[in-house]
Amino acid sequence: MGQGQAVLSVEGAVAQIDFSNPDGGYMDKAMETGLARAVEMIDADEDIRVCVLSGATPGVFIRHYDLKVLADQARSMVRREMTFSMDRPVREGPIHTALRTIETGDTIYIAALNGTAMGGGFELAIACDLRIVQRGQHQFGLPEINLGILPGAGGTQRLPRIVGQSRALWMTLTGTTLSPAEMVENDIALACVEDARAEALALARQIAGKPRRALSHIRRLVKAAQVAPSDGFALERTLFCDLMVSPEAGRLLQEGGEGRRRITDDP
Repeated sequence: MGQGQAVLSVEGAVAQIDFSNPDGGYMDKAMETGLARAVEMIDADEDIRVCVLSGATPGVFIRHYDLKVLADQARSMVRREMTFSMDRPVREGPIHTALRTIETGDTIYIAALNGTAMGGGFELAIACDLRIVQRGQHQFGLPEINLGILPGAGGTQRLPRIVGQSRALWMTLTGTTLSPAEMVENDIALACVEDARAEALALARQIAGKPRRALSHIRRLVKAAQVAPSDGFALERTLFCDLMVSPEAGRLLQEGGEGRRRITDDP
């Protein structure tokens, strides 16, 4: 079983983070930690203006968070008899910190979706400023409801800003996933192309050549036009953990971790 990686490289004002995991292209603790470390380094480097995220595994951006890891985590939480409420909101983990920094820092992020991105992988993509998808048999969305849980890395807060409340509810309540063409039709992605990485890098270089201060101000203003209440993210983290200790989620995650269920299968 391999470990996930988030490999950072920098060329001039453009950075790249490439994700890989020989174990199916899933996000795990190692990839999550690597992403957080890479984003922290980018945020501290004033010379970097744009960062492109892409998958190094053919056909996969980040498939979703590893169900084996989530199933183990759920069992541990149940054994410890953990309970959750907004009296004690769940704190941010590395993935939450990384996505918040991506969204609020000065660097512009472009997700080159050169393969499937569901769950945590999709949440990372919609935390970015821009998205480009690659043609192919890829799936995109937040189907966590099929496991008895919910998107726990900002998906319930960020998706409605992009597609509106009704479509976000439809996607998350039904677990519906989208094709590359549907990502463009729903205004989640800019374009559907043959090579998302190459297209994203070309766009990144174009943006990186613009005046830095103007880039920062424009991005800040556009982001300010649609801001979710900050406590919405804390509520999401807390309710995610509340579902993780439920018997139904425990069973579904166990089946997923054992390979008897996919995240897109109906419960």
